[in-house]
Amino acid sequence: MHRRSFFTTSAALTAGALSGGSTVAAAEGKFRPVSVTWNLLQNMDLEICITTLEKASFAAVELRTGHKHGVEPCIDAEARVKVKESFARSTVRLLSYGSTCEFESPDEAVRRQNIETGKTFVDLAKDTGAIAAKVRPNGLPDGIPAATTVRNIAAGLHELADYGQSKGIEIWMEVHGPKTQEFPLAAAILHTADRKNAGACWNSNPTDVVDGSVKQACAALGSFIRNCHITALTSGYPCREFFGLLGQSGYSRYTLAEVAESKEPDRFMKYYKALWENLSS
Repeated sequence: MHRRSFFTTSAALTAGALSGGSTVAAAEGKFRPVSVTWNLLQNMDLEICITTLEKASFAAVELRTGHKHGVEPCIDAEARVKVKESFARSTVRLLSYGSTCEFESPDEAVRRQNIETGKTFVDLAKDTGAIAAKVRPNGLPDGIPAATTVRNIAAGLHELADYGQSKGIEIWMEVHGPKTQEFPLAAAILHTADRKNAGACWNSNPTDVVDGSVKQACAALGSFIRNCHITALTSGYPCREFFGLLGQSGYSRYTLAEVAESKEPDRFMKYYKALWENLSS
């Protein structure tokens, strides 16, 4: 895909939700900094997590499975209502759930188990007011042709995207894992899945960078980008260029801080936001 195509297609697809037609654009029509609980907020319960985000003026959050917030598919209907109400009372949006469902196993039973688990995260998202569930590939199994693994991952993504579509919930594939994080392979998976409701969660991987630039990765994945994980802003990753490409594309969703835990989260988040604003201006 040429750079011009990335700008045009991405703008069209990120203007609103893929499934159900609900609006998912960030306030003021510009992408904004928010957070994933991995790992900055991992040891906070849900109310403290929300309060911390509010104090830092972070607009939304992705709840990653296994963290102290405790919002998991196992919670009952009453608890789901309480989660939805907690966010409704706040200025923070419950954006998505970060599952660890992955579909690369050569064992069909393992893939089936992960697909069914993914469906429980879709149900949780529907019940609590989130817009998406995130899944991930986690590398290429030894001894299995890459093309076979691409088809296996894509098939799981395809099925889960259809299920998500029926519930009005998007499916985001994190660009993740040895080899599967490389943008040509990630793009091949998404093309093979062939579902508009299955998009990419950009993951700020070192493999995005070619000759100091992320333009090639954006050209490969731009039409699929529905969400972005951003690591440490001082890591040397070309964040300013990437934010510029997002802005030119018309991307108006969120960029999620996926950073290490801090002993002073309130202080850290204010500095992070200030640097983010500088890099994205």
